[in-house]
Amino acid sequence: MMSRHIETFLEMMAVDRGASPNTLDAYRRDLEALTAFLGATPPERASTNDLRAFLQHQAAQGMAPRTTARRRSALRRFFGFLAAEGRRPDNPADILDAPRTDHALPRLLDEAEVERLLDVARAWDGPHGLRASALLEVVYAAGLRVSELVGLPLAAVARDPEVLLVRGKGDKERVVPIGAPARAAIRTYLPVRETFLAATGRSRTLGQRFLFPSRAAAGHLTRDGFSKMLSELAVRAGLPPSRLSPHVLRHSFATHLLAHGADLRGVQAMLGHADITTTQIYTHVLDARLRALVGEHHPLADLAVDPSHGTGSETEPGAGP
Repeated sequence: MMSRHIETFLEMMAVDRGASPNTLDAYRRDLEALTAFLGATPPERASTNDLRAFLQHQAAQGMAPRTTARRRSALRRFFGFLAAEGRRPDNPADILDAPRTDHALPRLLDEAEVERLLDVARAWDGPHGLRASALLEVVYAAGLRVSELVGLPLAAVARDPEVLLVRGKGDKERVVPIGAPARAAIRTYLPVRETFLAATGRSRTLGQRFLFPSRAAAGHLTRDGFSKMLSELAVRAGLPPSRLSPHVLRHSFATHLLAHGADLRGVQAMLGHADITTTQIYTHVLDARLRALVGEHHPLADLAVDPSHGTGSETEPGAGP
C-alpha cells in the first residue's frame, strides 16, 4: 500500500507545481520502487544510506544513468517536501552523489529527408493522407511535443491563425508561429476531419474538441497512432522507420532553425524549454555535424589530423591574416 505521504506529495506536485501527468506517473513509479526496496521501513523514515543503497541497487540492475538521475531528483523533491512540511528534520537526499550521465546528441533528420517525408505525405490520397500531411507540417513547423500535437484543440486553428497557442508541460502556455505550408495543410484537412470522429458515444463528444480526433477513449489521436503513422511515412519515403519518431521531428525543427540563423532564446521559447541549457544541446548537434562535414568533404581534412603535415599554423606566401 502506498504511503499517505507519497500521495500527499503527488497531490502537491499536481496542484501547486502544475506537474504534468507524465511527470506524476514517473515520480509515482520512482517512489513505489523505493518503497518496495525499503521493505518494512516506511519511505518517509529512510536515511541517506538507505537512499544511496537504493540507487546503487538500481544501477546494478542495469538502469540507465539518466533514469537514475531522474530518480535522484524525485527523491530530493519528495524528502524536501517532507522537511518543508515538518514531517522530518532533514532532507536525506540532499547529499546523494549525482550519477554520471552520458550526453548523447539527439537523433535528427536532415532537411532533404524531412522534405521527402513531406512530399510523401502530400501524395498520400484520401482522408488519412490529408491528416498525415497536416500532422507532419504542423509538428515540423512548430516543433511541438507529441502530446501537444495530438491534443491540439480545434479552437487553436479557428480563423486560420498565424500562431498557435500551445499548452505544454506544467500546463504552461506559449505562442508558436506557424507558417503558410502548415496552415494550408490544416485547411485542406479540415473538410475530412469528421472522418476520424467516433460514430456515437463519449469518444465522439470528446473528439469534437480536438483538431485531430479519433475513436480512442481520449477523443484524440494517440501517441501510438501518430508513431505508427510516422513509421508508414518512413517506409513510403525509403527511410528506416527506426530513425523516425515524434521527438526526432522536434529535434530536427530546432536544429534546422539554428542552422538558418535563428536566435537561441527564440528557439527556447518556441520549444517551451524552461532552461536554456536544454536548448543548447542543439548547438552541440550543429558543431558535431559541421565537424563531420569538414572531415568528410574538405580537401585538406587529412592534413588536419596527420601530424606529419605540421600544425597547420603556416599560411601561404602572400596570404592575409
